[in-house]
Amino acid sequence: MIETLTLKLKQLILEDNILDDTDYHKAIRSLAEQSIDTPDDKDFTQDEVRQVVEGFKPRKAPGPDGITKEIQQLVYKGLPKTMTVIYNECLRTGCFPAYWKTASILPITKPGREDSTDPSKFRRISLINTAGKVLEKLLIKRIMHHLHKSEFLKENQYGFTPQKNTTDAALETRKFIEPQLEKGRIVIMVSLGVRGAFDSAWWPAILKELRDAKYPRNL
Repeated sequence: MIETLTLKLKQLILEDNILDDTDYHKAIRSLAEQSIDTPDDKDFTQDEVRQVVEGFKPRKAPGPDGITKEIQQLVYKGLPKTMTVIYNECLRTGCFPAYWKTASILPITKPGREDSTDPSKFRRISLINTAGKVLEKLLIKRIMHHLHKSEFLKENQYGFTPQKNTTDAALETRKFIEPQLEKGRIVIMVSLGVRGAFDSAWWPAILKELRDAKYPRNL
């Protein structure tokens, strides 16, 4: 029983096996691993770190080390300069400490699928250590800043875009459809759902895109 459950849980976590690479994937992986000549991004400011540390939602579950957001906030209040220096050293060296990335994975059953034996019935909640969450959010804020500054995202990108949401996407669709219907024309819409899209996001391809967008080297 335990072996069966373990096998099913492993199916939830995809493995990036180099041996499975096609020539195309080998080329992308090679490009992603080449050195980068763009300038480094500037250091995190003490205020940036403070905003992230203070911005965690109340009662957020901690990672494996048990350090809660409240403890992290107390540490920052006592040692703001030291904490900022630590995160800037991570940025300077391009290091995300392995211990900070260690996560407690909680499989949550999706509503209505309690009796299913399919591993996809679980939604995985990964709880990394709070120190890692801070670094993660610091990096995301910088990456998103450069994304919008460089106009890398398209105008019809509604997800993960400030001041845009699914309502905007629906209104834009309506704006196209209504005039066609008023003219008595037929409108066909095709909606594609990619199963496990985020689970299948391939890091070498993401890194290559960041390289092509001329992102700062340390990011």
